Amino acid sequence: MILIDDQIQEYTPEEIARWTDELPEWRRKQVLAYKNDMGRRQSLLAYRLLCQGLREENGIMEQPTFVYNEHGKPHLALPPTGGDGEGLHFSLSHCKEAVCCAISDRPVGIDIESANRKVSDSVIRYSMNEGEQALIRESDDPQRTFLRLWTQKEAVLKRLGTGIRDDMRDILSDHAYTIEVRENERYILSVAW
Repeated sequence: MILIDDQIQEYTPEEIARWTDELPEWRRKQVLAYKNDMGRRQSLLAYRLLCQGLREENGIMEQPTFVYNEHGKPHLALPPTGGDGEGLHFSLSHCKEAVCCAISDRPVGIDIESANRKVSDSVIRYSMNEGEQALIRESDDPQRTFLRLWTQKEAVLKRLGTGIRDDMRDILSDHAYTIEVRENERYILSVAW
């Protein structure tokens, strides 16, 4: 299940404050730890999407509890549902235009980026292999091509639960996952199963 909220700028400060007050204490602390309003808003709304998805798809009404792997990637502490026997998995991501959530009975990763995000040459060289760099250079829209590849890589890394690591340049060729890419004029999103 993939959920997207791309109206995050439209919620009033009063709604954000009320929803923050309704969070469990541990999550409220995480939300309030962000130094700026946008970070707090994104963290809050991503968690609300997760709760919405759990209610709608799985009938889970209680606030979720997380269990973390050795790299700090959370999954839901629920009875096993199949897949790898670890219960439901989720991934959250956000950018200035939207927040998103993926929920699955198997490890999953999701990443979303603003379509107008500027990227430096050094980031391209660090994160892309030679073939991908050539694709970006030869593209009619190098920025969008980079962001498509970047979100795919981030989604795979989130699915693996390791975060950004040294082999990011070759992560797409080293691992065989199903990757779905969605995009519009405001954002690019990738999900890896």
